[in-house]
Formats: sequence, C-alpha cells, structure tokens
Amino acid sequence: MSVSITFLGGAGTVTGSKYLVRHNSHSLLVDCGLFQGYKLLRERNWQRLPLTPRQIDAVVLTHAHLDHSGYLPLLARDGYTKPIHCTPGTRDLCAILLPDSGHLQEEDAAFLNRHALTRHQPALPLYTRLDALHCLKQFRTHAFHKPFEPIPGWHVQFMHAGHILGAASVLLEVGGRRILFSGDLGRTDDLLMTPPEAPPVADTVLVESTYGDREHPSQDMLQELGPALQRLAQRGGVAVVPVFAVGRAQSVLHAIQQLKGQGVLPASLPVFLDSPMAVSTTGLFERYPGEHRLNAQQVHALSHCATMVETTDQSKALARRHGPMVILSASGMATGGRVLHHLALYAGDHRNMIVITGHQAPGTRGARIAAGEKSIRIHGQDVAIRAEVAQLTSASAHADATQTLAWLRRMEHAPQQVYVVHGEMQAADMLRERIAHELRWSASVPEHGSTVTV
Repeated sequence: MSVSITFLGGAGTVTGSKYLVRHNSHSLLVDCGLFQGYKLLRERNWQRLPLTPRQIDAVVLTHAHLDHSGYLPLLARDGYTKPIHCTPGTRDLCAILLPDSGHLQEEDAAFLNRHALTRHQPALPLYTRLDALHCLKQFRTHAFHKPFEPIPGWHVQFMHAGHILGAASVLLEVGGRRILFSGDLGRTDDLLMTPPEAPPVADTVLVESTYGDREHPSQDMLQELGPALQRLAQRGGVAVVPVFAVGRAQSVLHAIQQLKGQGVLPASLPVFLDSPMAVSTTGLFERYPGEHRLNAQQVHALSHCATMVETTDQSKALARRHGPMVILSASGMATGGRVLHHLALYAGDHRNMIVITGHQAPGTRGARIAAGEKSIRIHGQDVAIRAEVAQLTSASAHADATQTLAWLRRMEHAPQQVYVVHGEMQAADMLRERIAHELRWSASVPEHGSTVTV
C-alpha cells in the first residue's frame, strides 16, 4: 500500500498546521493546530475533519505554539483517545498554552453574550479550559534522537529545530518512505535559542515558509529596540508590547536586560510582564538548559528583570501607574488576552508606543496596527491609534528564506519532492521558486485539503 499525505492545514496559510499521513488503513496526524487570522480561516476551526477523531491512530507534535497544537482539546473532546507524542519541552509548554487558550475562548464567548455582540444564541467557545486539561492526560514524551513507534511499524524521531523550547523537526519512516516535517525552524543567529540541527536524508520534505519571501535585517534586536525605548523613556510614555508568551516574551526581556546593562536604557525603567503564561514559560528555561543559549546567570536575570504580573487585579493596577514604563503582554498578534486592555488604554496617546515584535498573520489586530491603520476595534469599541508604532524586523524566531535554504542544503542527498507549507501564498511560492532554481529540487505548494502520494 502507498503512503499519502493530506494537507488539512498549514497549506497556503501560516496557521492551522495539520498533516494527515495514511498507510495500510492507519492514520497519523502530524501537528493539530488552530487556524488564526482572517475570519474565513478561523471558521475552519468549526468545520469537521474528513475523518472522525476515532479514526486517527496517533498524533505527533512538532512544537507547542497554538497554530500547531491548539486544536488538540477539540480533537480529544470529539473522540480522539490515543496518545499525543511530543518532546518534554513541548508537553510542558502545552500544559501552559492549551488551558489558557480554552479559558480565553470561554471569556470571549461570555463577553459576546453579555454585550449581545453575537449572531449566535448563545455564542459558544470552540473548547473550554476543562477540555484542554483533559487532553493533556494523553501526552507521551520522547527525548530528541530516541526513535519510537506511535503506530506499530511506524518509526518517528525528533531532531532539534530551534525556534522555541521543545521544538522539533520530525522524521517519519513508514511503508519504506522517509518523510521529514521541518516544523517551525529557528534562526541560526537567534538571541535565545540554539540553531536547528542538520536535516537527515528523506524522500519527501515538508518545509515551513513563514519568511519564505524575505530576509532578516542585518541589525539585531538590541539595535532596533534600544533607540525606540530610549525615545519612549525620554518622553515619559508607556510602551505596550504584544508578545507571544512562549519565546518572544523571553527574547524581548533578555534584550531589555542587555540594553540596561549596556547603559542604553536607564536601569530604573520599569518593565512588567503581564501574562501568566509568559511568567510560567520563563521559569521553564531553567529546566531545559541544553535547548537555549543562556547561561545560569542569564536565566536567573530573565526571571528578575521585570515585575511578574500574575493576577487580574495586578494587571488592572498597572492603569494607575504613570510612565515611563514597558508592558509586555499576550497575545502576540493582539487577537485576545490582557494586551487588548492595555491597547485600549494607551493606544490613543501620542506619547505612548506600540512595539510589534514578530510575524502578524493577516487579518489580526497586530497586522492592522503594523499596516498603519488609525483605528482598531477592541471589545466592540473603535480605538484610535495615535501612539507611535515601532515594528521590530529583527525579532522573529523563524528562519528567513536564505537560512531555510541553507538548512535544506545540509541534507546529504536531494529529496524526491519538497512541499512548501506553513506560509502565506506569496511567501510559500517564492520559497518554492528558490528551491526549484537554486537547489534544482522538485518543489510545490500544496492546496488546502489536497492529498498527495509519496
């Protein structure tokens, strides 16, 4: 029997990664992510998969970000009862991210119902915090480079991908075929994370293309962030920094700590990390010293260079403070969470600043702010954007196009086929073109819902 892959997400878009591998009446799902961004994409989260959850024999995760793991609570609630395989770091991060995702969805549904802002009677969350807690019981962890069998006769191995704690590329061997899923590839010059390791030989490669159409700038985050926060401190404003709780929050904190140490920023500039998820994630850096670049002293500093804001009351109390100050808060694309309250409060004052720290999926508030829109809608109200918007082009935790090509070049033999996934259409197609012309490999961009035989 042949081996097939069906692209149930992460095809032609940067969100919703789900790759269904079938062989001999068995099915393995690699990644199980939420769609984010445009409403058209978010509505896919409510659509049924082309098979029932009970027909899936195993799930393997590349890493914990919600666009790769955030559909798991729904899959389990709807009948998936088998194991979810991942690295220890991914398990620990999912234990932080997934319950919070369920809680936010419950809060959003309750807000819509309370203020009659919904067509649905009533609006329901996609899943709840309890759904997320239940699915965590199905997680099984495996060390990097230790092969395991998620399905008898199917062999899987995790390799370091950089990007965030626990992030892996996945090598799957089944039916005489070797299939490599890149996962999200980190940068070789990342401020925090170690670089991705060389890819193994494979017949088929699924490679991410988040930054497939661009190069990272030569300047680093310190060179971009330093002058911006200097301006802010001098005028006594408040910087609202939407951050991804996993990865980006920690890299921005580390950068601010270094800037203070260099005297670029005043040591007295108050910094607040207003995200329980980000606070918990920061603590995990002590548990996985081999996966990042920080030494013990720097990890300690990471947890002490900002005031950690845990409770809702502590978060609300920030509104009674005066600038200058820096507030890091989730979510990173301003799609939900506490950062919305800070944006609503501070975005209208020209003395303040909004710092955009990474890729913003089209259709998100973060993308609209980055594009220069003068007003965004938050909790049913229009909020004027008069604050300075500073967009960091150097903060991404993804490999750029040239770094991704360099990673592919490290394969000892050319694969038979490359599928370019996890990128907006322009980024995916430009990377496909470079793979075809510079490496002379067969490459294509799959369509959502399509199936290929490998």
